[in-house]
Parts: sequence; structure tokens; C-alpha cells
Amino acid sequence: MNTPLEQRLSDCADESFVGRDAELSVLQELLEDGGPLVLYVHGIAGLGKSTLLTVFAEHARAKGVMVLDMDCRLMEPTERGFLDELSHQLDTSIRDLDEALEHLSSYSDMVLLSLDHFESYGLMDSWLRQTFLPLLPDHFRFVIGSRQPPVPIWRTSSRWHGLFRTLALEPLDQNAALELLGKVGISEHQAKQIVAVTHGNPLALRLASTTAQSHYQTRLRDSDIHEVMEVLAEVNLSDVDDPTIRQTLQMVSVVRRITRSLLRELVPLSDELWDGLRHLAFVESRRDGLHIHDAVRDAVARMLHAFDPESYLKCRRIAWKQLREELRSAPRSELWRYTADMLYLAENPVVREAFFPSGNHEFALEPALPKDIESIREIIHLHEGEESAAGLEHWWNCLPHSFQVARDKDGVVVAFYCMAEASEITPDLCRLDPIASSWRDHLSSHPLPKGCRALILRRWLGKGPGEAPSAEQAACWLDVKRAYMALRPQLRRVYLTVVDLPTYAPVAVQLGFNHISEATCTLDEVSYQTALLDFGPASVDGWVSGLVGEELGVEQHSILDHDLRSLNLSGNRVALTRLEYGLVAYLEGLDGATASRDQIHNEVWGSDIFDTSSNVIDAVVKSLRRKLGDKSGIIETVRGHGYRMREDNQ
Repeated sequence: MNTPLEQRLSDCADESFVGRDAELSVLQELLEDGGPLVLYVHGIAGLGKSTLLTVFAEHARAKGVMVLDMDCRLMEPTERGFLDELSHQLDTSIRDLDEALEHLSSYSDMVLLSLDHFESYGLMDSWLRQTFLPLLPDHFRFVIGSRQPPVPIWRTSSRWHGLFRTLALEPLDQNAALELLGKVGISEHQAKQIVAVTHGNPLALRLASTTAQSHYQTRLRDSDIHEVMEVLAEVNLSDVDDPTIRQTLQMVSVVRRITRSLLRELVPLSDELWDGLRHLAFVESRRDGLHIHDAVRDAVARMLHAFDPESYLKCRRIAWKQLREELRSAPRSELWRYTADMLYLAENPVVREAFFPSGNHEFALEPALPKDIESIREIIHLHEGEESAAGLEHWWNCLPHSFQVARDKDGVVVAFYCMAEASEITPDLCRLDPIASSWRDHLSSHPLPKGCRALILRRWLGKGPGEAPSAEQAACWLDVKRAYMALRPQLRRVYLTVVDLPTYAPVAVQLGFNHISEATCTLDEVSYQTALLDFGPASVDGWVSGLVGEELGVEQHSILDHDLRSLNLSGNRVALTRLEYGLVAYLEGLDGATASRDQIHNEVWGSDIFDTSSNVIDAVVKSLRRKLGDKSGIIETVRGHGYRMREDNQ
């Protein structure tokens, strides 16, 4: 007699799990003595990776294995984000890696960690492979599901020899596809027609089986799977009976995830509307909101853009405004979700390339090891003169942890970058490296506000291309974004040096970098230029919000004339003192968030010494409100906290 769990497994298989017995057998090897420790399942969207991992997890639980199901789409791509999700899975509080390992080591039976949708978590590949997994006890197993194949170093590294295995998921064969359609009640004749055009893709099969219509058959005879998915998405949308739900689907197709608050701004909210979306076959409910399947969402968004571009832009603007509003009060643990939501709205190729470099990068970014110094020196001497090389040598001697290397599929170092926090730049390093010294001088004359941090990107170089744009450089820059995520909301600035400024200037300007001419250094008769990105008081998330808002053409009103350092009130200029101008500029930069009195004093007055009994801030605010006249209400007093600036809707 079947146990309840065995019955659940049987029901799951009866409903949708067909044609994957061989793949399931490979996964089962993870649970056997002498089997691999890590198994990486990969394949294009819709092949059933998540279903396969879910069924495998149930089989593992039936054998007494503890399974931790971790959805990478719900996790911030930082060490802190991983540990937060681990805390959620274990229903405990984990503060750091040591505490996580101590807690996990307390389990004596086999434990399986399952990471699904790993394509959205690639920034953490190196940390997982080099730091986390090697520290786990022997009775831990790891399964990864991803649309992308693993970086080659998983296979070529001697550390993982015999312990790592890949499983490339392929479409279902004809018999399995027919069986799947038969299980959901499709006639044999119609099933054969569907199989002929869906290429055995399980998601395409399911989308096709949700409608009894066949008008898409002739459109798909010679189409590839991407065209199939787009047409099937159109068909599924046309088959949504409720016109309100259908219209709502079009409007929410512009966002990464649907929340109740976002839906309320796009369309009048009712419980029936939310439930109507939630119960659609291609919508998944997760703890952070509703998610339309990528293939359907993208197809619907393209349709809206093509047939009603005004509504498409309007919906994106509404979403941007709501996300920006929620970002102001979002807790630290939720900031990354809003960053991802904002970036999803971006279509500017410069912005998207900065965060999602195109191409299939096969480089593994890792902290440099002592043995890597000769490879790093070789790259340096290929492209740098003696003085510049000496400066980088001093960085290696003083801050070896600041070097990250890019390895190719054979583990060979093909590029590196050198980056540290400004607080790590010592007087000795400044004495030995003129570029570091120039940055320290700039920080001295333009000090960071209290509690803020700055990154110093000293150099990036590839073996062949040097500093020029390349796949190696893109991989390095993507890894730098991981530091952006980890250091916000304290991260305020990024300094970097570049020789070929004209090549990077068009992109850098769009991203908000400014050339700091006074920090230019000449080494080996070559001018090393400094570019500075100041994220503003709202850090990385405010910067991203500004970039997307500018792309969407959203008017981000300012009452300041920055050139004249005056108020611009309906075309009338009102002169400001230095402190008045500084206070307005600071509050505007916070994008509606509240600034405490000591924050204002540190930012605007530039001093850590603050007499709380002083009324100097109140006096400046009073003077400003007098000059603002009928707009004086835009500077609000938040009792017990400080001041904030609300939007001027007049």
C-alpha cells in the first residue's frame, strides 16, 4: 500500500511528469554513495527543469533526505542574500557564513540543496563554487537548475574532478510528447498536430493544450521554438474570456513581477481581478508577487508595444513612479527586488548592457590566488609602462585581496581587475602609486558624507584587448556590479581610471560618470584619466531609478538652477546662500526620503561635529521656506526625525 508521500509522487507523475525517467535516474545518483556532489541541470526555457527538480526533491524526501528548495529569483545575488534565504528555509536567523556552516553541520543525515533558476544568480557562481560548497560536510548534495550551461571551469577544475556532473535537458521525444498531451485530454489527431509544431518543448505543449483552437497550426509549421512560444502566448491571451483580465494582462506585461500595490496603480484593484490573474495557467504565485511566464509576458508586451505604443509607455511610467515611491521606504533586505524591478523597465541598450552584458561569457571571476601573480604581471607588462606597472605591483603588495581574475575554460588567467574600498587606501600606497594619491586628494577636498563608502577601481586589463571593450572586460564589469549590490545603500561613489577616454565617454556619460580632470596622472608619458560616478544620497537604487526615469521621459522636476545655484520658481530666479543651496540639493537627491538632522549637518555642513542644541538647520529651513513662498510646503518637517522634500505638484 502506498504511503501518502508515495501517492503524491504517483499523482505528480500521472499528471505531468512523462518522458524524463532517464534524467531522473541521473539525478538519483546524487543520493548514492560515490555519486557526484553537484549536479547541474540546464536547458532552454520551457523544457521542464523546475518540474524535474521538484519531482526529484520529492523522491529525495521519500528517502529521508532533508531538501532545501531555493528559488534564485527570490534571492539577492550577494552572500547576504543567500544567507537570508537559507535563514528562511531553516526558519532561523543566520548572521554570517560561519554561523550558517555551524548550523548546517548539525544535521547528521543527508541534506540536498536545490537551486532553481540559477540563470538569475550567476553573480554568485564563484562564491558558491570556491567558498560555500567546499566548506559543506560530506553528506551534503547540491543540484542546480539553469537556462545557461555552467561556466567551463566547473568541469576543468581539478577540485571538482569526479564530483561535478552536468545534465543537458532536451525536448521530449514524440512518444513522450503524445503521452503528455493524452494525459490532459487532447485527442490523438490534434495531439499529433501540436507535437509537429512545438518541437517537444513541454511548456509549448502545455500552452498549446490549453486551447482547443487550431488556428495557429498553419502559422507554425516551419517556425522555431521562439516563434512558437510567441504565437502560443497570443493564442492563450485571446482565450482569456474576461476582457478585464485580458486588458490587465497587457498592462502588467511591462513589469517583472506583479504586486497588489503596483496592480492598484495600473488598474482598479479588486480581489476578483488579483485572483483572476493568479489562476491563469501561465501565471505563477510566489511570495514576492505574481509572475507571468517569461515567454508569455514578453510576447504580450511586444504585442502591446506594437499595437498601442502610447499605453505601453504609459504603463511603464506608472510602474516606475510606484516603484520609486515604494523604494523610499523599502527595508535593506528588499532593495534588490526594487533594483531588479527598475532595471526590467529599462530598454536603453547602454543601461541594459551595463547590468546584463550580451553574449555567452565563459569566464569565471574569482579572487586572485598567490600563484596568479605571474599571470597578472604578464598581462600588466603587455599593456602598461614601467611606472604604471610599478603602481599595480604596489597594489598587489599592499592589497592582494583587491585583485580578481577572469579564468577561461582551462583555468588560465585571461584578465584581471583591481578594486578596493577608499577606506583601504593607505598613506604608504598613496606614496607609491600616484593614481591612488590623486584619488585620496580628491576625497580630501570632496569628503564623503558620514557613513558613506566609495569604491576605487584601479585598473582592468585583458591579456589580448588590454582595457578595450571585450568579452573579458564585460565579465569583469558584471562582477563589479556584485560589489554595487553588496555595498548599497552606503555606496556613494565609484572612482576608476582609463587611458582611452573617448572610447568609453559616450557610454560613461549616459551612466552618470564625470571626468575629474584634476585627478589626471601622467605615467610613462601616458595620461591616466579619472572618471567618477556619484550615485547620490539614495545610493545605487536612486541612481538606477534616475537612469530609468530619464529613459522613460519622466519629468524629474527640480526647483534648483544648478548653474546659478538659485531657486527656479516659475521662471523667476531667487538667489540662495551656500547652505540653502546645499540643503535643497541634498533633500532633492533623497527622492522623498527623510533626512535626520545629523545627516543634514554631515552632508551639507560637511562636519561630523554637531551640536544637537543648535538651531542653525531650523534657521536655514525657515529662510528657505520664506524664499519658496507659496511652495514652502514642499519642505516638510518630520517630527522626531528631520526633514523631507515632497514632489511639487503645483
